[in-house]
Amino acid sequence: MVRKVEDQPAAENPEKLLDLKVTDPKTWAAGIPAVAAAMDDVLKEAGPVRGLEALFHMNKKGGFDCSGCAWPDPDDDRSPIAEYCENGAKALAEEATTKKLTAEFFAQNAVADLAKLNDLEIGKKGRIAEPVYLPKGGTHYQPISWDDAFKKIAQHLNDLKSPDEAAFYTSGRTSNEASFTYQLFIREFGTNNLPDCSNMCHESTSVALAEAIGIGKGTVTLNDFYETDVIIIMGQNPGTNHPRMLTALEKAKDKGSKIIAVNPLMEAGLMGFKNPQKVRGVLGITTQLADLYLQVKINGDMALLKGIEKLLYEAELADPGNVFDHEFIKNNTVGYVDFLHQLKEQNIDELAMAAGVPVAQLQEAADMLKNKKRIIICWAMGITQHENGVATINEILNLTLLKGAIGKPGAGLCPVRGHSNVQGNRTMMIWDKPKPEQLDKLKQVFGFEPPRRHGYDVVETITAMNEGKLKVFFAMGGNFLSATPDTTYTAEGMRKMKLTVNVSTKLNRSHLVHGEEALILPTLSRSDKDVVNGEPQFISCENSMGVMQMSKGILDPVADNLLNENQIVCRLAKATIGHRTVIDWHKYETSYDAVRDDIEKVIPGFDDYNKRIREPGGFYLPNAARLGQFKSEKFGDKVAFTINELPDHQLAADEYMMTTIRSHDQFNTTIYGLDDRYRGIHNERRVIFMNRKDMRLAGFGEGELVDLFNNYGGKERVARLFVVVPYHIPERNTATYYPETNVLVPIDSVAKRSNTPTSKLVVIKIRKHSAHLS
Repeated sequence: MVRKVEDQPAAENPEKLLDLKVTDPKTWAAGIPAVAAAMDDVLKEAGPVRGLEALFHMNKKGGFDCSGCAWPDPDDDRSPIAEYCENGAKALAEEATTKKLTAEFFAQNAVADLAKLNDLEIGKKGRIAEPVYLPKGGTHYQPISWDDAFKKIAQHLNDLKSPDEAAFYTSGRTSNEASFTYQLFIREFGTNNLPDCSNMCHESTSVALAEAIGIGKGTVTLNDFYETDVIIIMGQNPGTNHPRMLTALEKAKDKGSKIIAVNPLMEAGLMGFKNPQKVRGVLGITTQLADLYLQVKINGDMALLKGIEKLLYEAELADPGNVFDHEFIKNNTVGYVDFLHQLKEQNIDELAMAAGVPVAQLQEAADMLKNKKRIIICWAMGITQHENGVATINEILNLTLLKGAIGKPGAGLCPVRGHSNVQGNRTMMIWDKPKPEQLDKLKQVFGFEPPRRHGYDVVETITAMNEGKLKVFFAMGGNFLSATPDTTYTAEGMRKMKLTVNVSTKLNRSHLVHGEEALILPTLSRSDKDVVNGEPQFISCENSMGVMQMSKGILDPVADNLLNENQIVCRLAKATIGHRTVIDWHKYETSYDAVRDDIEKVIPGFDDYNKRIREPGGFYLPNAARLGQFKSEKFGDKVAFTINELPDHQLAADEYMMTTIRSHDQFNTTIYGLDDRYRGIHNERRVIFMNRKDMRLAGFGEGELVDLFNNYGGKERVARLFVVVPYHIPERNTATYYPETNVLVPIDSVAKRSNTPTSKLVVIKIRKHSAHLS
């Protein structure tokens, strides 16, 4: 069988799938196996001296920030043993590896041959050690000097008919300083085409919260978890995606908090935790996490929230004034009467059916909440990546408003970001839709007129590529092809570019599906020493809870010919804009302090930036909503209750809802290995989790090979060769790993108002393949 690389990234042949081993899913996360897995990766890639030294400094005050998730470090009580998790250690192993790719490697390996490898094999090749260039019609990347690389990019950019024919992507790994100079260069160049990874994850959060409360971020701190009564975790799997959160949840449980988990899959990291830094965890004693596990249908969250609200309303009628916080509602909200009117009309049995959760369990959740006002609600991609993602977040806010559970200690909203500085990117104005006042400030400080028209987000960028509206694509980090939806369509767009440029630490699939010409520019990682003109430097990052802190690498880089991201931006700016620029790029290139001085002039909340960022633990950015001070776009200091429609999912008899998930052996598109031990999957990734009843009705046996497809918008999309695995998942619901099934996510299936791809609900059909695993 012949298939294009971009259609099916490293699709396995039937014989290879025989290596799959399935065991019982775990009911707890971490423990000694997590320590062993972390150490194994670090020692293999970095060696004992280099690896252990880096681990000791990761997430410590004065050390470097993990390049994985955005879960915050404790303000004061950081562990003296290890302030990292298994997946953080694996992320470190990826960048601390001593393997490196030089000109010799690229001379020996054609792009077409590298493209035949799977994503794990590509990523394990090592760090890119020097800039390389793929000429038009070329088969191999070849070495190029930094100066020549910048000249080539500048030539392409300056040859465009309009700056809007270029798009500049940003990954969450990019530091605050590099993000600021990057957007500054792009806007002086003349465009707001600034797609970023936030467009694909928490854009729904940013839209909903900015409009409602005046800030597109969460409202809690880590310490709030230790003062709360109830934590609700929706559409998030902390055991795999944010493992250090488990320590906070354990501490919250020790202090008496209750946890309600809401997820279509029974996830180990929501059920129990064996803390490997405590004696009881080492002895195998499990801390129960979820007191109540609501196994909702895919996108049944809206119905579940309304069901809980309905039951709380009934409890309020029975005990007036003791369930809803009427003082808070009166002083801080609008729309309460209209909201209650629609709530009265809801039928609890219909809501329970739509949610896929029995009424008795909804009642149990309501009982846990009715006498509590210190409530934290957490969510992630399982909420945001739906057509109604913004509306569901509005409904989460409705519940907190009823209870007055926002703007006070131990209560509030906690969107958990998936990449360590994705929130900082947006703070630094990496945004395709900048506010007029932000652009006014740039003009005031720097003296140029920034473009005012909105640019392209991720989905719009991919569409513009295919429509011939873009000629140059530049990516500051990330793996754009594998991260984005509709893989084949995205690849077609990438190949229409005149030039594609990727600033990267390691090889990935986006280097292998490219424009007519392509460049890979190698950069420093978080753990690398960053020395400019003999002076050690540090960067800064923002975590999920709005803390700005320094990050200072401690490892010798694997090669001498690497530039930091900020240097790449500044040298590109000088090459592209040249004498036309009004900005002192040389000053920025040689000093992060100079960058921070000007960030302070442009972005609110950064007073005394250079002084405060040097304080151990950093500082919190202003967050008025955290203090109970709201600024909605329409109602001033009042927060509006919203009336949100229930989604109506109508499936044909042979259709299923599919959600895309990470395995435990990956971070975003970086694949660490082929095991997902918490879910019992070993040696393989091309699996589809199905309900046993669905398997029986469709005639699929355990281990059956199938193809997945849909016809959204009249276009057939196919993902071939997946193994059927029975799993505890609601009927007509399925789950698969991304990026393997991103090919099935339609480019034009997006969340309303945020334009986020709907990767958490894809309607598919399943048909048998020609082989079977016995």
